[in-house]
Amino acid sequence: MTKFRHLTAIALGLSLLLPQAQAARIKDLASVQGVRTNQLIGYGLVVGLPGTGEKNNAFSEQTFRTMLNNFGIKVPDSLKPKIKDVAPVAVHAELPPFSKPGQTVDVTVSAIGEAKSLRGGTLLQTFLKGVDGRVYALAQGSLVVGGLGAEGADGSKVVINTPTVGRIANGATVEREVPNAFGQGDTITFNLNRADFTTAKRLTDVINGLVGPDTARALDATSVEVYAPRDPAQRVSYLATLENLEVDPADEAAKIIVNSRTGTIVIGNQVRLRPAAITHGGLTVTISEQQQVSQPNALAGGNTAVTNNSNINVQQQDSRMFKLDTGNTLDDLVRAVNQVGVAPGDLMAILEALQQAGAIQGQLVII
Repeated sequence: MTKFRHLTAIALGLSLLLPQAQAARIKDLASVQGVRTNQLIGYGLVVGLPGTGEKNNAFSEQTFRTMLNNFGIKVPDSLKPKIKDVAPVAVHAELPPFSKPGQTVDVTVSAIGEAKSLRGGTLLQTFLKGVDGRVYALAQGSLVVGGLGAEGADGSKVVINTPTVGRIANGATVEREVPNAFGQGDTITFNLNRADFTTAKRLTDVINGLVGPDTARALDATSVEVYAPRDPAQRVSYLATLENLEVDPADEAAKIIVNSRTGTIVIGNQVRLRPAAITHGGLTVTISEQQQVSQPNALAGGNTAVTNNSNINVQQQDSRMFKLDTGNTLDDLVRAVNQVGVAPGDLMAILEALQQAGAIQGQLVII
């Protein structure tokens, strides 16, 4: 395209003239559509375990026989192999975008049977397939297991972390490249990590201000479509310039998040309060029981008796009231509740009451 013939040089030159604002880069706010990781999964065997492998069951025995058949070893049907040193496992990995054949990726190995530990085991060659059923990588190697398990003869055992999950650094070799549409078409699309109409509009304005009007357009609250050169080398340079542009992201929506299990309260900076008056006080009732023994004199008639003595104590804290005016900010709310001495549990009750009274300009989320 003629419009983008010298686009890289122009963009690099204009970028030097842009003011350096305290904002986030586009690469931190959004991702390029089509540039993504792909999940791979496979089924294999871990061998060399010190007796912590699989017990004899149908699918593990079948897997073991199939492995030996691949090496030309025929196991009689009447023979039941002991496979306590072998464990069937699920192997999974994430294939980064633009991975080329010959490159390596990390893999995670997880026992799927009754194996007690994978420590000391080695994964045999395993095919890793994508969602389309095609093989994209081959995995093999010695496992690194962070967990530990020990069991005594009396049945007692100690387990630290998870000994049935291991990892192989650079354990899979890429055999096939995943096709992508990065170099196709006349446009690229930025997808915001957090959907927001304001941020999408600001990102569009920044790109148009650098490259030219109508270069970028916001499709919705998440996607911004940008015209780009078709030549792969120019497109890479073009993206390298765009992804380092700085954009002022929109402020978060006004929210108050309350975790009722832990008593944690997070109040966003955009939360505002309508006029409200709040009173806070507490009533504490303490009941203590004491037993007293009544025993007659040595020569007097009567029986020993046990009587209960109850003490009830009532304490009432001073009920203090504070007023919140229109537009009070987070700082004002924190300062007010600190002066009254509200505990986290009481603050949750106050926030719920304010929400029900319509005095909070924001969303109260209780998890």
